[in-house]
Amino acid sequence: MLIFEYAFAAIPMLGILIFVHELGHFVVAKLCGVRVLKFSLGFGPPIGFGNHRLRWVRGGTEYVIAWVPLGGFVRMLGEQMAGDEQSPVEIPDDARPDEYLDAKPIWQKIAIVLAGPGMNLALPILLFMVMLWAGIPKPESVVGMVEVSSPAAEVGMLPGDRIVAIDGAPVRWWEQVVEGVRGSGGRDLALTIERGSSRVDLTLPLGSRTSLDDFGDAEQVGWGGIGHERLPALIAVQAPDSPAALAGLRSGDRIVRVGGIEAEDWEQLAAAYASAATDPVDFELARGLEADAPHQTLPVPALGSLSGLGVVSAPILVGAVVEGMPAARAGLAEGDLIVAVDGTPVGSFRVFADTIRASGGRALEISYVREGEVRSASIQPVEREIPGPFGIDGMEEKVFQVGIAHALATLPGVTGLDRERNPVTAFRRALGMTVRNASLIVRGFGKLVTGQVGADQLRGPITIVQIARESLDRGWQVYLSMMMFISINLGILNLLPIPILDGGQLVIFSIEGIKRSPLSLRTREFVQQIGFVVLVLLMGLAFWNDLSGQWSKLVEWLTIES
Repeated sequence: MLIFEYAFAAIPMLGILIFVHELGHFVVAKLCGVRVLKFSLGFGPPIGFGNHRLRWVRGGTEYVIAWVPLGGFVRMLGEQMAGDEQSPVEIPDDARPDEYLDAKPIWQKIAIVLAGPGMNLALPILLFMVMLWAGIPKPESVVGMVEVSSPAAEVGMLPGDRIVAIDGAPVRWWEQVVEGVRGSGGRDLALTIERGSSRVDLTLPLGSRTSLDDFGDAEQVGWGGIGHERLPALIAVQAPDSPAALAGLRSGDRIVRVGGIEAEDWEQLAAAYASAATDPVDFELARGLEADAPHQTLPVPALGSLSGLGVVSAPILVGAVVEGMPAARAGLAEGDLIVAVDGTPVGSFRVFADTIRASGGRALEISYVREGEVRSASIQPVEREIPGPFGIDGMEEKVFQVGIAHALATLPGVTGLDRERNPVTAFRRALGMTVRNASLIVRGFGKLVTGQVGADQLRGPITIVQIARESLDRGWQVYLSMMMFISINLGILNLLPIPILDGGQLVIFSIEGIKRSPLSLRTREFVQQIGFVVLVLLMGLAFWNDLSGQWSKLVEWLTIES
C-alpha cells in the first residue's frame, strides 16, 4: 500500500517535469524543421503487455511511455547519442536531407537545446500564476509580538499594528517586512503603521543580530524586535513574594479566562485583566502544557496591570531540559525564564534559537530568572543532527543546540489570501519568484563546487520521490511549490556544461559555430563517452546519498530477522 502512495505522489510530478522538458525540445525541433524520430517519457520498453503497449506513431514520430519514469528523451534525426556505435539508429526511407539536425544553422541547434531547460524554468512561472489565481494563504503585515527592550518597543510599536509601508514602499505581507528589516544593513527604517482607525509614521532604529542564511552560514542581519506570531497567555511569576505568587500563580501557568473573558494570547490576557470589574478577579488556568490539562480557578487581586501583579510574559520559558546536554550540565531546569544571551535581552524563542545556532559552538553567557532571582550560566552549544524539512532519512541538518525545549510555542498571527488575477502583475511576480529561486540554486551549485557544501547533499530520484510524497501530505500548494523548485533545479542542472546534458550540447554547438565547421564524429563520440561516464558517476553518488539514510534500517532489519 505504501508503494502506491509514493507512486501516486511521485509519478505525476516526475511525469510533468520530464514531459515539459522534452516537449520544449520537441516543439522547437519541429518548428525548425528537424524530424523527431522518438519522443519517450521514461526509459526502457513501452508500458503494456503483449501487443497492447503505450506506443504509437504519428507524423513520423514514435511516441512512447516507458516503464522507468526517471527520465525521458527526444531523439532527432542525425542526433548522435551514446551507444549509437553498438546499435545504429535506423533512418527512415523518406527522410530528407534538410530534416537532419546537422543540416540546421547553429542558432537553431542552440534554440532546440535551450528549449528543454527553458521549459523547466517557464513551468514555475505558470504554476505560480495558477496559485495566485486560486489564492495563497500568507501571513499579513500585522505585528503579533513586540520583544521586551527591543528597538520596536522603544519607539512604541504595539501588537496589532499593521505595517502598511516601509520607506514609502507599500507593504501587505509579513515576508516583505522580514526582507525589509533583515536586508536593511542596520539603517533606520521609516514605517507607516495602521493602529485602529488612525495611521502613524515612525522611525524604527534597527539593531543587528547573528542569524543563519539559506546555507547555514552565520551572517549579521537587521533586527527590530517584532514578530508575526502572537505570544500565548503563558505567564512567568517574577518574585516569590509578588501578589501573583501569593495568589497561587506559578511560572508556566497558561491562563485560559480572566473574569469569564477568554484570553487566548498575551494581549487578550492583559486587556481582560486591566478591564476586570471585580476584585478579586477569577483566573481560569491550565497547569500543564498538555491540551487536556485540567483547569482550575484562582482568585487574583485586581491591581490594574499584569506588571503590578508581578506577572510577565514567558516567551522563553524552559519546558524541559535534555539530560546530558549543555543546559542540563549548567544547571538550568524546567520553569526557568531565559532573559538574555551575552548581556543582550532576548524576547522570543526564535531569536534565542537563532543565536544558539549561529554561535559556532562558542560558550554563551545565558541569563535566566528563577524564583525572582536573576542567575547566569556559561553554556557551550554542541552540534547535533535534527530532521530536515520533510523528515527524510539521510537529509538531517547539523545545528548547534544547548538542549532546551520551549514550554509553549507561539500562536499563529493574522493571515490573508494572496490573490492576483491581473495576468500582467501575476506574471511579473511569478518571474521574480523564479529568478530568486534560480539564484539560490546557482549559489548552492557554486558552494558544492567549491566544497563549502558537502557532496553528501547531492540527491537523486529516490529523494525526489520521498519529497513528492511528503509534500503531497502537506497540501496541494506545498506539492506545487516543491514541483516548481525541482523544475528550476532540473532546468539549471541541464545547463551544466557536461557532455550528454543540454549544457554540454550547447558547448559543442557553440564551438562548431566559432570554428564554422562541425566536430568530427569521432570527437563527438569521445566527448559523449566522457559525459556519459561523468553523468553515471554523479548519478551513482546521488543514488548513494539517497540510500545512505536507509542502510541503518536495512542492517537493523537483517539483525532482527537473523
